[in-house]
Amino acid sequence: MRRLAVALALAGISGLLLAPARRAGAIGEGSLLDLASVIYAGGNWQPRPTALRRLAWEVRKRTSIETMLEPSAIRLSAPRLFGKPMLVLSGDRGFPSWPEADVTRLRRFLVHGGFLLIDDSSDSTTDFDAAVRRELGRVLPGASLAPIPRDHVLFRTFYLLDRPVGRRTTPSDLAGIERDGRLVVVYSRLDLAGAWARDNFGNWEHEVLPGGEEQRERAFRLGVNVAMYALCLGYKADQVHVPFILGRSSRRP
Repeated sequence: MRRLAVALALAGISGLLLAPARRAGAIGEGSLLDLASVIYAGGNWQPRPTALRRLAWEVRKRTSIETMLEPSAIRLSAPRLFGKPMLVLSGDRGFPSWPEADVTRLRRFLVHGGFLLIDDSSDSTTDFDAAVRRELGRVLPGASLAPIPRDHVLFRTFYLLDRPVGRRTTPSDLAGIERDGRLVVVYSRLDLAGAWARDNFGNWEHEVLPGGEEQRERAFRLGVNVAMYALCLGYKADQVHVPFILGRSSRRP
């Protein structure tokens, strides 16, 4: 996470907020992974309000990543945007075009090391999907979403996964945008957040179909993998921990 902050700082982005050097060894909010939701006008930017809180807890419990257990929400215009390694854009309906300044800031965020997870929670409408593709075309002109191959390192950063699932299992692939061999955008139309959402009484908020609790567990594993990938500027398939990952394969349900 520190490495990402340094990369963003070197990009010379105005308004970047970095923790002072004297705090480098401290344990505080600046040292925690924040699964920050993007706030945008119109539409519904938080269709599953409890989902990221639960994912943050699962990431902390299962890995060595220290997370903020109450993830924040942030506007693209906020100066602290560039202190975040990862953003989450959610929705279940269409939304208006973003201001050009916000488009520019998100482009800089992605180009200089940031990562964006997009999750479509809609059941039948294509309005959110259309809005996402429209804005991504503005943010990264000339780039296009493409299916992420099943052998991509995203599916083995922590857990070995053979396919992506969320609250539902279709479409059968995630989509993504790569720059210089690194995924900067991962787009799910599987309603991952619907599988993660859990209320304050410990009840799962949405039924997961058709695979039930095993499918929900796989959705959490995918979320953990995404968080792990987001923290790495250059994730390589041959990194030293891959043998350890391969040793975990027997734990797959």
